[in-house]
Amino acid sequence: MSTPLPRRPIPLIDSSHKGGRSALTCRFRCGNQCAHEVANTSGNPYFGDVVAEAISRRGVLRAGALGALALGAAATAAAATPAPALAASGTAAALAPGLDVPQSLGFTPVEPTTADALIVPEDYEAAPLARWGDPVLPGAPAFDFENQTAAAQAKQFGYNNDFVAFFPLGQQRALLWVNHEHTDEVLMFHGYTNGTAATEEQIKIGLVAHGGSVIEIERVGRSGRWKLVTQGPRRYNRRITPLTPMRFTGPAAGGDLLKTAADPAGTTPIGMINNCAGGTTPWGTVLSGEENFNYYFVNGPSAPEAQKPFLARYGVSPTAAIPDDSRRFDRVEERFDLAKHPNEVNRFGWVVEIDPFDPDSVPVKRTALGRLTHEGATTSLAKDGRVVVYMGDDARFEYVYKFVSKKPYIPGSDRHNRTLLDEGTLYVAKFTGDSPATEIDGSGKPPADGRFDGSGTWIPLVTGDVSHVAGMTAQEVLVYTRVAADKAGATKMDRPEDVERNPITGGVYVALTKNDRRTPAQADEANPRAVNKHGHVLEIVERGNDAAATTFAWSLPLVCGDPADASTYYAGFDKTKVSAISCPDNLAFDAAGNLWIATDGNALGANDGLFVMPVRGDERGYLRRFLSIPIGAEACGPVVSPDQRSVFVAVQHPGETDGAGPDKPSSHWPDGGSSQPRPAVAVVWHTEGKRIGS
Repeated sequence: MSTPLPRRPIPLIDSSHKGGRSALTCRFRCGNQCAHEVANTSGNPYFGDVVAEAISRRGVLRAGALGALALGAAATAAAATPAPALAASGTAAALAPGLDVPQSLGFTPVEPTTADALIVPEDYEAAPLARWGDPVLPGAPAFDFENQTAAAQAKQFGYNNDFVAFFPLGQQRALLWVNHEHTDEVLMFHGYTNGTAATEEQIKIGLVAHGGSVIEIERVGRSGRWKLVTQGPRRYNRRITPLTPMRFTGPAAGGDLLKTAADPAGTTPIGMINNCAGGTTPWGTVLSGEENFNYYFVNGPSAPEAQKPFLARYGVSPTAAIPDDSRRFDRVEERFDLAKHPNEVNRFGWVVEIDPFDPDSVPVKRTALGRLTHEGATTSLAKDGRVVVYMGDDARFEYVYKFVSKKPYIPGSDRHNRTLLDEGTLYVAKFTGDSPATEIDGSGKPPADGRFDGSGTWIPLVTGDVSHVAGMTAQEVLVYTRVAADKAGATKMDRPEDVERNPITGGVYVALTKNDRRTPAQADEANPRAVNKHGHVLEIVERGNDAAATTFAWSLPLVCGDPADASTYYAGFDKTKVSAISCPDNLAFDAAGNLWIATDGNALGANDGLFVMPVRGDERGYLRRFLSIPIGAEACGPVVSPDQRSVFVAVQHPGETDGAGPDKPSSHWPDGGSSQPRPAVAVVWHTEGKRIGS
């Protein structure tokens, strides 16, 4: 059933704007990245430029054969899954080892819609859990849209909510970590035009609305519904913002590229921005990835000449002093001015580790994981116990990465485990197709063998203080990781976003959201469609089903879009029975190993939503829409609770449609009536207490 909210006709999408996103979304999320030139101008070959190798299929674990994996391999993967946290990294099996969870899904799919509501299947209910502006810290006032202040916002739930992690505190209470990715000042303030014309107070409000929140929640009775804890000490609650003191660790910490006038030691950065997806660690901390940090900086043309090629590679304009629609954080924080502080930009773009159980702990930027526009950081354990972190660099023609620690994880040895992400090897992926290049023409038509698949290699970039990239030091590899990956010959992908490992099978899944700049000549077997508006999901099976392996097999189980389109593929399942999906973004797994997919930018004309698809057995590829989110919003987060009775979804930027604003809102979610739209994390549960999806 749907939440009892009024429905309004959706405004027409500006046809001049590419894809399913509004111009507002592109403006405030990534600084109109799609309107600018592609940052990756390297000469790395596409598959289509290379003569396909003759790859022997003997002894190679085919990426599409996950349903036939031996029980021993599945048990190994499940045993290697991190705990105790539950996040989009799919740790449910480890949290409920005795849970008998059927793989089959039994709900009636939600139909595509443009309604301004959070719509869930029959026999389910949904409710907002935490909204923008809800009090988080002691002394925080109730939210007042018309009288916002930076002092209040610093104590309230931030704007927009992407990655969500769930940390149980027994059966009835839990902690949620939530990333606050970006702000949309046009929706936040009356009459807002741009950062130059904004008041300093508006800029400060937007600044501290970024970052993340730790909030304590409690179960409602014995149901699958949860609510904010509003009484008592709430000793775990915390806000982290771009003003929060942090520290660098790892090989690049203290290097010249990270030093500034305010921090001559190069070890104490301040704050985090544009935190998108993330992950959790086996020792119970959050990994939060900084994504589109580049467009927060001004005066790129005044930066040192030697730095400009590196700035351009990370999307900082070398010609525009004030980027289009800049928030102008430099007006209240001088460090965002590259003419005055050219190294400050190098202090963003990292994976940040946060301890949700210690509100006094100092967040840590782990330099050994490299500097990218991080979409996430999903952990798993290799067969020998070493920690593996999978990461995507979310931009057109960027790469897929993983980090493998030098030392193994030791359960219960917190002091040892907190050092594991500072020493190890950072890799980037190279994908090779097994079909002749002439059979990949950019149309999405499968090659003669009927499937897009092949083999791949994890190319080492740096191990500790030792660079594997000619002409670059270890510090340079870690600070300018994109450049190192260019030199290493990594494969250019269609916006690699979330990367998740299946807790049951050990397969690794990559969400490739879309890429409308790929030409037919640039199509390859891992990215087989030119002008890829709908994206696809890539599946990796590493040799020996070991997360530390350096070789793998891969295939595309899902090529998104209208099922009636011949270029789409749903793992071979009957496409007349599946839900249409476009623009996969965040991924998660439930305890049965089913793949949950949240979408961003649906190019099929309907609102975004949350979908679920089995990846093994007879229903492999049977994808169904589980929920639909309100007008103008993006679905993020998803987390299925350990007991399978709740699913959390982050509804980001509702009402973010062209022409919308406080005086003309296009959404009134989640509060209904004539209220302003507020980004919120929602919880969905079965009315009879059944498991989600059953």
